[in-house]
Amino acid sequence: MTGSTRRIGPGLALATVIGLSASGLAHFMPIVGAPVIAILIGIVVALVRPASATLRPGLHVASKRVLQVAIVLLGTGLSVHEVASTGLSSLPVLLGTLVIALVAAWLIGRWLGVVGDVRTLIGVGTAICGASAIAATDAVIDAPEQDVAYAVATIFTFNVVAVLTFPILGHAMHLSQHSFGLLAGTAVNDVSSVVAAASVYGHAASSYAIIVKLSRTLMIIPIALGLAFWKTRQEEKREEGAGMSVTRSRLVKIFPWFIAWFVGAVALNSVGVISHGLSHALGDLAQLFIAIALAAIGLSTRLRDIRRAGLRPLALGASLWLVVTLASLGLQLATGTA
Repeated sequence: MTGSTRRIGPGLALATVIGLSASGLAHFMPIVGAPVIAILIGIVVALVRPASATLRPGLHVASKRVLQVAIVLLGTGLSVHEVASTGLSSLPVLLGTLVIALVAAWLIGRWLGVVGDVRTLIGVGTAICGASAIAATDAVIDAPEQDVAYAVATIFTFNVVAVLTFPILGHAMHLSQHSFGLLAGTAVNDVSSVVAAASVYGHAASSYAIIVKLSRTLMIIPIALGLAFWKTRQEEKREEGAGMSVTRSRLVKIFPWFIAWFVGAVALNSVGVISHGLSHALGDLAQLFIAIALAAIGLSTRLRDIRRAGLRPLALGASLWLVVTLASLGLQLATGTA
């Protein structure tokens, strides 16, 4: 066993055990999902016994490198053909809710005094696809563990609210299967929650919601690249201020290369290189890796930092969830897709 393996082994092994356990429990709690279960188990373990110096190197690898591999694997389940099949009529609603969510995150977060990485994570998680988007964003900006934990918990809270209330809202508003699928696909975050909410409403709603959700997931690419560019500019300003030059090697190091691999995976799936069975298996593996990564983040969490954040990030999550829901319904009426 090499020195590097001995160094990262304990933490990586513990995160893997929790991730596997969470995946098993998710079969009995599909609405919650393995990633959320994993981070909750990790937080409980950290509350009982905080991570030691022996565990920290492995937890760091799990929360960053394993996470990046998971994002690449998610690309094997996406196809530009599926995105095109959603039709041009849904794109104004899809893109409109995305822009509104990101702008609202900046404005409302600033008004509430929620700044920094936690505002970015909650905003991107609400705008795109919950825990997966938070994971991809964290892989780019390297946010503190407590910010990631708070963002995932916030997104999960309003996913549950959406699953319970959206079918009631849809029936009250007499939404068609198509309209409800578009609402669920644009205003609910994690895939499991989208499926849960839309399946209650009807099979047609569920099928359309999943396609819209997959299209929405592709927005990870421009958002991650935009964040990487912003981070590069921040590095340039700091180093220029210190009288240092920004070398090409520094820029290459900052660039999120896992996004390039993600795009490659989407391209391979789009041209039929990846079979349906293999795509499904890789998607399951991606969910396991995300669970392992979030277990590591939970294990690394310091609860005193979350308590220090207070209720303002939760208020931001609630506000964004309401804004996106109203935006989806309003844009459907405005574009005639309702």
